[in-house]
Formats: sequence, structure tokens, C-alpha cells
Amino acid sequence: MAMNVGSEDGEEEVISAINTTPLVDVMLVLLIIFLITIPVAIQTVPVNLPVADSEANHTKPENITVAVDADGNYYWNAGSVPDRAALLDKLKETSAMTPQPEIQVRGDAEVRFEAIGRLIVAAQRAGIRKVGFITEPTPPNGS
Repeated sequence: MAMNVGSEDGEEEVISAINTTPLVDVMLVLLIIFLITIPVAIQTVPVNLPVADSEANHTKPENITVAVDADGNYYWNAGSVPDRAALLDKLKETSAMTPQPEIQVRGDAEVRFEAIGRLIVAAQRAGIRKVGFITEPTPPNGS
């Protein structure tokens, strides 16, 4: 900012004009910085995202439901399974079927994750290729 406070001929005249050149320079530098950094900050990896299907899953008759209650007991299509060895035998029989049915797991909300994990490991050892989980749908009001 420049001010002229005196002149040679004796008149005291004050020039009150603001020099905007430094302000314009700073604004142009900021504009260039934003133009360079914004495309770098918003880059994403191009990925084909899966489309969610909101339809209810219809249980096919060939699907097998394995339920796990809160105590960790297993049920094969509503029939009790005495122990994990019997469960593994049933899973091995199922894996030999053609086409192989899907195993649908219905786990109690209070069951320890260990019981579900053992079921998944047994299904993997038996050679089951498709395991699904059955859950309760979210209520329409979201609570």
C-alpha cells in the first residue's frame, strides 16, 4: 500500500487508493494450488461394485438348514445332531450330492462365535462349496 504524503509544490494531498496487485497475485497462486491438488485428492480406483438384491431369499427344498441354538447345539433341518462328528458325517454326505445343495446357517443371536466357526470349518473340511447365513430382515422403520 502506497501513500503519497507530500508533493513538491507544497500541497499536501493524500492518495487513498488500495493497491490490489498483491491480493490478485495471492488469489491466483491459491487458485493454481487448488486446481493442482483437487484432482489428486479425489482420485479413486475404478471398480465395478456389486448390485445389492433387496428381494427376500426363497429357501429351495434342496437347501439344508443347519441351526445353532444359544447353547451351541446343532440341528440338521430341525432334527438334533448328537455331536460334531455326526455333523461332519452329514456334511460329507451332502458334499457328495450332485448338484451340491447350499448349507444355510441359522445362528442364535446369543450363540458364541466359536460354535458358528466350528460349523464353517466342518463344512469346509467336508467340501461344501456354498454356505449362506440366514438373518432377520431389518424392520421397515429402521429400529
